[in-house]
Amino acid sequence: MNLSDKIFKPEQYSYNDYKLWEGNWELINGYPYAMSPSPKRKHQNFSGKFSRKLGNILEREKLICNCEVYYELDWIINDNTVVRPDCMVVCGDFTEDFLTFPPQLILEISSHTTRLRDRNTKYLLYEMYGVKYYLMADCDKKIVEIFELIDNKYKQVDTRQFDFTPTCSIEFDVNSLFD
Repeated sequence: MNLSDKIFKPEQYSYNDYKLWEGNWELINGYPYAMSPSPKRKHQNFSGKFSRKLGNILEREKLICNCEVYYELDWIINDNTVVRPDCMVVCGDFTEDFLTFPPQLILEISSHTTRLRDRNTKYLLYEMYGVKYYLMADCDKKIVEIFELIDNKYKQVDTRQFDFTPTCSIEFDVNSLFD
């Protein structure tokens, strides 16, 4: 027996396991992550403002934008990775109660317990799977970092213009939600 046989290796899980779990979880590369208790007031407030304002803009543009805002919807990336972003913009038609393709935009509202995962694990995951815009909000510092997928890599941008599809381009000042 060698040393690697004695080292503990955590069990990995699949989407079929995930479906049976109680409570709020995410599954990333087969490893479960317990989600925090309900988000704090600042988090909820910002998320609500984001969803309402962006949802209203997309509703006004519904003739050219077939896009909607979803709050805490599961995105099943593959059999061993399921995430539940705080908010996302999904364009196109789908009928399931979960997403099986990349959204155009993901907003994660970081807290001290999620900041490292949002900035590293999820950043790389969303980049790898082609999420066009990744927004990380910090309600304590009152800032939103906006990353756009350019040449398959995230680049931090300072924009109010979001081009979700060739026919759907909107103006949205995310940082104004802190006013």
